[in-house]
Amino acid sequence: MLDLRKLEYLVAVAEEGSLTAAAQRLHLSQQALSGSMRALEREVGVELFSRRGGGIKMLPAGQALIEDATVLHGLANAALLRARRAATNALATLQIGHTPAITVLEVMQLIHRVRKVIPDLSTNVNQRYPGELEKGVLNGEIDVGLCRGMKPRLGVTRSTLSSHRLRVAVSSEHHLASRDSIQLSELAAESITVWGHPGKSGYTDHLIQVCREAGFTPAVRRNPIQGTPPVTAVIGTSDVAFVTEPPGSAAGGLVRVLELTPPIYVPLFAISAQHIKSATRDEFLRAAGEDAVLHGL
Repeated sequence: MLDLRKLEYLVAVAEEGSLTAAAQRLHLSQQALSGSMRALEREVGVELFSRRGGGIKMLPAGQALIEDATVLHGLANAALLRARRAATNALATLQIGHTPAITVLEVMQLIHRVRKVIPDLSTNVNQRYPGELEKGVLNGEIDVGLCRGMKPRLGVTRSTLSSHRLRVAVSSEHHLASRDSIQLSELAAESITVWGHPGKSGYTDHLIQVCREAGFTPAVRRNPIQGTPPVTAVIGTSDVAFVTEPPGSAAGGLVRVLELTPPIYVPLFAISAQHIKSATRDEFLRAAGEDAVLHGL
């Protein structure tokens, strides 16, 4: 049987990129960590990583083990949480997380639609960044994660709940603020604020692809103020931002939201852990999916 603690150490080594940094993070001596990693390689029977200079490079076997280790740790943590919730009769409370790309209003609209099918649904909602959301789903802290473009990793399943119309937000002082609508191709000369780094954010990459399909590659800038509602990203700037808020005045009059023509829609995904059983989660996802079909979302 693999030692879960050694697997945790391997994950830290991979994330930190060096034994020294990983040892500091784990509050171990470098000698103790090196010994644990050698013992793990003996248990597995193959080399897991190579040492290059002062750094570490994961070999294919090590990377594969890390992917499975994340699921194993998630399952172990989920088992503890499930037992504790069962002791306090808290199993029925659905833990919902959402990325900043999903507005609180959209989350509440989804929950209210589902409550028409499940009137006694109890929920707890909080915002998480994509990496935190995925980790929370894997370890059982979050039953359902709502996102726009996260690609499911090993142990995570993704389903489409609905879609929302994409719009454009500009500062009330922007030269486009007097408009009610705009065509996507008209944004070719604009700087567009996004929330994730291109190549590292599925939703950012999706938005860039939408622009490319309109005939241009956008100039993008990552929002320096993370965690705030998407519609506020353009305040005090000359940038534009893609949002899903209703058209018209927003953010206390500091922002104007314009319609995109022709309409463009972006998906609302739900991610959940394949290895964790939850009747409440499954009922929620089933009700949300049926409601989306009923209303053509």
